[in-house]
Amino acid sequence: MFLIGRISQSAAALWILNVWFRRFDKDTGYRGGGAKNMKEEFDEYGLSEQQMYAVGTVKVSLAILMLVGNFVPKLSRPASLLLGTFMAGAIGMHLKVNDPIKRSLPAISVLSLSLVSALLANHRSR
Repeated sequence: MFLIGRISQSAAALWILNVWFRRFDKDTGYRGGGAKNMKEEFDEYGLSEQQMYAVGTVKVSLAILMLVGNFVPKLSRPASLLLGTFMAGAIGMHLKVNDPIKRSLPAISVLSLSLVSALLANHRSR
């Protein structure tokens, strides 16, 4: 169980880092509304560029904390729960703009990974 938690924790963190650093300016097919990049996506949601960078900073910070949590386990659960909260918000934004479920799948996946991480990352089988 511990290993599943660690894998989930690392996968969620790496997914977030990939989205915010490698796919920021790319059309992924999962962007909200008709957006072709991150700035357009936040605009679709009615959020400002400043809010986009604030959300990005928090998500990237939480992802880094989750990776550090592999070495400092007490960071894992809070970072995972907070990232999960942000992902629930992302799902809410997709619902707000009436996106098909397909566009919410990455957010649902990272939410799921974050919850598994929160539940299992610090759990060691005895």
